[in-house]
Amino acid sequence: ILVNLDSSAEFEFLKEGTENITIINKTEEITIKEETSINKITNQVASSVVNIISYDIATEKEISNKKNDINKTGVKNGTGVIVTSDGMIMTHISAINKEKSSYYKVMMYDGSMYEASLVGVDAYSDLAFLKVQTNNLSSGSFGNSDDIKSGEKVIAIANNFNSYANRYAAGLISSFNPTLNLAGSALSSSERLEGIYEPDFDYQDYFVGGPVVDYNGQIIGITGKVVIDGENKFFVIPSNKVRSIINRAIRSELDRSAVLGIYYVPISKTYAVEKKLNVESGALIYSASGQQGLAIINDSPAQRSGLRLGDIIVSADGQKIDLEHTLSDLIYKHVKGDKLELVIIRENEEKQLVVEL
Repeated sequence: ILVNLDSSAEFEFLKEGTENITIINKTEEITIKEETSINKITNQVASSVVNIISYDIATEKEISNKKNDINKTGVKNGTGVIVTSDGMIMTHISAINKEKSSYYKVMMYDGSMYEASLVGVDAYSDLAFLKVQTNNLSSGSFGNSDDIKSGEKVIAIANNFNSYANRYAAGLISSFNPTLNLAGSALSSSERLEGIYEPDFDYQDYFVGGPVVDYNGQIIGITGKVVIDGENKFFVIPSNKVRSIINRAIRSELDRSAVLGIYYVPISKTYAVEKKLNVESGALIYSASGQQGLAIINDSPAQRSGLRLGDIIVSADGQKIDLEHTLSDLIYKHVKGDKLELVIIRENEEKQLVVEL
């Protein structure tokens, strides 16, 4: 303002000062599109996501002709993910038709199609494995699910539409539920996976069988579902559990899973206080009716070893059983015929038992 006044002419230094000043008023606005970032994050995993077509022999000709509508009775599209470069594909059992008469074709990311055979289904997790006869496939990369905490952003991928294109959803891991057991009842089964992530995705049924990816581009889980009290419950099986299941499938040991044969309540600190227990963790062999036959399966390894209703299993093979180290997970590390050393609490006394699984 001073340089525009007549009286400022006497102050030459003010004029000189203004002549040597360069004013930069250019601004640049940079916009980062989150959807573009998601595409880049999932790029590697996206190429391992496949479309699985389940059908019966009567519709094989229609399936082979991609121009025909395959969205008909008896034909199902589901999502899967390639787990080995030589053609092993994993999905959730509810994403495919599981009848013995079913046939399968797999549509790859590049549009190529292969016939597939059902290798087997893991009874512990309900993850199903198929095999196609080809090599050099792009397999998904699995991260460490122990690093995933509640509130972390993740991305789900599906491919189960006639368009054979990937579908995406960005959301959060709402929580880790350590006691949800895939037995689908109030009690846990020693032969069923326990401990899952609960996501907040919309339209979760679309993503069953597909991978859930963190923002480092690593698969941290597989989407599944279980029916509890007549309603679908969607969840994410942590990748560290999935990895052990894949290894068993690769070794052709899906039918060799160990069996203990009990139903139990996973003990939390809250449950221990409520029931006035002397321990804060473990697996309480339980039946709501108080009948041993409903808690311990007849002629099971548990029954033959002498386990009883009301016993609390506090450790297995030296590993303490708690909400982070579940009984069913410890059982799954074994195969049929293995021996398992249990420490139990019975009528407030500690006892040791050896069970042949």
